[in-house]
Amino acid sequence: MLQDIRENSQGMIAKVIIGFIVAVFALTGVEWLIGGFVASPPVAEVNGEEITEVQLQANTQNLLASLGGADIDQQLLEQIALNQLIEETVMKQSVAKASMNVSSNRVDRAILENASFQINGVFDGDLAVRTMASQGYSIALYRDALSESILLGQLVNAYSASNFVTDSELESIAALMQQTRDFRYVSVTLGTRTLGTPISQEEIQNYYALNPIEFTEEESVDLSFVVLDRNVISEEILVAESEMLAEYEARRADYEGLSEKRASHILFELSSDLSEEEAVQLASETRQRLLSGEDFAILALELSSDSVSAEEGGDIGYTDGTAFPETLELALETLSLDEISEPVISEFGVHLLKLTEDAENVYQSFDEVRDTIERELKSAEVDLLFAERIEDLSNLAFETGELLTISEQLNLEIQSISSVSRANASGLFANSEVLNAAFSDEVVLDGNNSDVIEIDDSQAMVLRLEHFNESTLLPLEEVAAEISVILRTEKEREAVVELGELLLAARENGADIDSLLQENELEWVHAEGVDRNAFTVNREILEHVFSMPTPESSASVSNMVLPNGTYVLIELNEVTVGELSSIPEPDRERLVSSLESDLGVSDYQSFLNSLKENSDITAPMLEETF
Repeated sequence: MLQDIRENSQGMIAKVIIGFIVAVFALTGVEWLIGGFVASPPVAEVNGEEITEVQLQANTQNLLASLGGADIDQQLLEQIALNQLIEETVMKQSVAKASMNVSSNRVDRAILENASFQINGVFDGDLAVRTMASQGYSIALYRDALSESILLGQLVNAYSASNFVTDSELESIAALMQQTRDFRYVSVTLGTRTLGTPISQEEIQNYYALNPIEFTEEESVDLSFVVLDRNVISEEILVAESEMLAEYEARRADYEGLSEKRASHILFELSSDLSEEEAVQLASETRQRLLSGEDFAILALELSSDSVSAEEGGDIGYTDGTAFPETLELALETLSLDEISEPVISEFGVHLLKLTEDAENVYQSFDEVRDTIERELKSAEVDLLFAERIEDLSNLAFETGELLTISEQLNLEIQSISSVSRANASGLFANSEVLNAAFSDEVVLDGNNSDVIEIDDSQAMVLRLEHFNESTLLPLEEVAAEISVILRTEKEREAVVELGELLLAARENGADIDSLLQENELEWVHAEGVDRNAFTVNREILEHVFSMPTPESSASVSNMVLPNGTYVLIELNEVTVGELSSIPEPDRERLVSSLESDLGVSDYQSFLNSLKENSDITAPMLEETF
């Protein structure tokens, strides 16, 4: 009996292998389920074995799901899916050719260890059969597919997880990874070197004539449109205050009913030697001792018949109002925190209770949740009205040749927007479906209303062309200032390169360029002991420095031009080789693990490529025959 109380009062290279297993399970199951009813045309053939359209579509959907439903070109997605199927097929054929096998015990163990077939960590046969059936498998077919996936996993693992890195290889890698370089560089940036050189009107006119596309305003449309908005519909619906208050009270009662209390007790269990009256008397005396200041935990250990809870200071755990016998629950409801109850009688005996924790949940005020309750009470009706009005909007858009009728019948404001182009669209018109509709033949050439465009779950639109603006070449006078800036920038770039090349030539000839630097207000930037991952030097400059050859008798000199037009003259003075001992042990272990993994993936990919190269593969969709 005491145990019942306690039980009722408790508190409230792997990617590759997994990829193959998921593919085999998802695809083979679907194919077996459907293949008997539908004769699918082959989309590829691998050594005489066909890959069907059903397999391709199943793998395409599986791949799309693995990408989270990302917006990817369907043709590209199908090509990737087909390539996966081809690779899977050559792998299965390789397994068969090698006469590889997996024991029945190994398959059984994999089924027993599958968490999807377990309840509370224990295998459940009924659950396993139901789960297999939901995936399109009989037990026999599931075992075959599982056996095949294990074999494929073993083959992949043999290539992807069997590499090692030698000490000499590690030393060589560390020498490069930990390498540092001493260098200096001069940056010649765009500035005001050509301000004294005027830009003639002739140059501006020539640039305008040679680059008309840069100054052509693309075609655009002026549109009128109506928008059906779910939120506007919601505002039309009125919910009575009394209905919201009733919902609030129901939610508050549910929430506050989840309050938890924690209690301790001292139990006087009834027996042939202790009657109920005697137990009540003994409990009353004990209560007086507690009220006089004696420790509850000590008295529980001394007097309680519940020896298990007594060792925990009398603690019997938590209740949500249902875990303990009813008389105990009622008594706890009347107690304040740390208060000792009068003797309480239950089927287990006579108890003294102490409330040790009271996690009372307090619901938010009505004002705080009013809007939420109103919105949720409206939700079903809004859904219905929104769906009905989309249907009405669609019918009216098709039947009428204007928006006025739609506006009057659905009480939608006619709005307008000018000069919407494919490049500068914003707001609602940045939506690709809206933009496509705005430039569709149906709207632009036929002059019809667009179909209903569902922008998202809460808005739908119908639009109509008011005016089509052809692409036009902007007048020279409007763009002359812009062209002037472009030409000035080009001149600056040319001046920077000219000065940079002058510095480079002088440095390569061994001349002292300090005076030239001073004359142009430039100076060397020194960088010593810099490694590959330093953030103190521009990343592009750093990459260039580490691509330069090691200097021999004198410094190595090189140059580069950054995307922003800056000319950089670089002088590499010294290269210090890295040492393995400088890498901390944990980092070294991670390095080895990473290298072995990379080598494993490379070996596996080489093996797979070899299988494909030596197979007769025909796949028109991939536009090639292997």
